[in-house]
Amino acid sequence: MTSTFAQLLKGNRVFKNVDGKIQDKLISLARPRDYPANSFLTLAGECWPFLLMVMEGNLVVLKESSEGRTLTITELGQGEVFWGPAFFEDAVPNPATIRFTQASRLYLWQRDEVLPIFLENGSITWELSRLMLDRMLKASDIITGLAFQPVAGRLANLLMNYPHQSDSGPMVRTLTLDDMAMRIGTTREMVCRFLQGFADQGMIKITRTELEIIDRDQLTLLAQKEKA
Repeated sequence: MTSTFAQLLKGNRVFKNVDGKIQDKLISLARPRDYPANSFLTLAGECWPFLLMVMEGNLVVLKESSEGRTLTITELGQGEVFWGPAFFEDAVPNPATIRFTQASRLYLWQRDEVLPIFLENGSITWELSRLMLDRMLKASDIITGLAFQPVAGRLANLLMNYPHQSDSGPMVRTLTLDDMAMRIGTTREMVCRFLQGFADQGMIKITRTELEIIDRDQLTLLAQKEKA
């Protein structure tokens, strides 16, 4: 059965412990918005004072360098909550860009409309703080990988955590070379080169449409290797 927005909100860690009347109020204040694939919710440098919940679809949070390189910071799917910095502090610009990878529906809360509710309900602010901590720890892992892991290790780690993996057998390639490059902070050319190298060494099998991990132990060793 497809979840409704009310079901998603009432089951979400941020809102599930508040009184039902407060949940209903938050549901009434949320504004649905639909977005096409490859459109942008907000760009780095903009002030965006909203909190969002993903109802359908998928979006990625991207950090871009002055040289034009892009790094995927996090990916958000159904039921996940995210926010702009200006939701918490007036006029603070976004440090990252948010782009839709699929046609998506969001529910948005405007800061001024829900701030009194948040201030009066400590469990909401507590769970938001815990969620922020989770995101900070994930960002720390990304930074650590960029600083201390070679590209081969970062790519090996990505392959071992590739979306929609099964225990054995090939899986559909749901990430393009550009997608993979953005997740590990490199270029599509480097990704292509290392994928071919992994295949030549018997660690993976790869075609235009499928990917299969053959030697997970060897990939694990690569993922654990630090820069010299």
